[in-house]
Amino acid sequence: MGLLNQLLTLPLAPVRGVGWVVQQVARAAEDEFYDPGPVMRELAELEEALESGLIDEETFDRREDELLERLEEIRRFRENPQ
Repeated sequence: MGLLNQLLTLPLAPVRGVGWVVQQVARAAEDEFYDPGPVMRELAELEEALESGLIDEETFDRREDELLERLEEIRRFRENPQ
């Protein structure tokens, strides 16, 4: 029955292939979106900007809070991937 089943579902092979490609693209996009590296680099750049006087303390605090919230979101996602 396995060979007959494969022959009957052969026309659906391109659809399954497209589905697999979509899954791979979605996984790659999630990996990139939930990568903590860029957020950590931005935190370091933000601190450098504060120390060099390019931004004030208020701007630093506001942006730092945003970035720390993003890191928390990344941590939660990595602990419980959907």
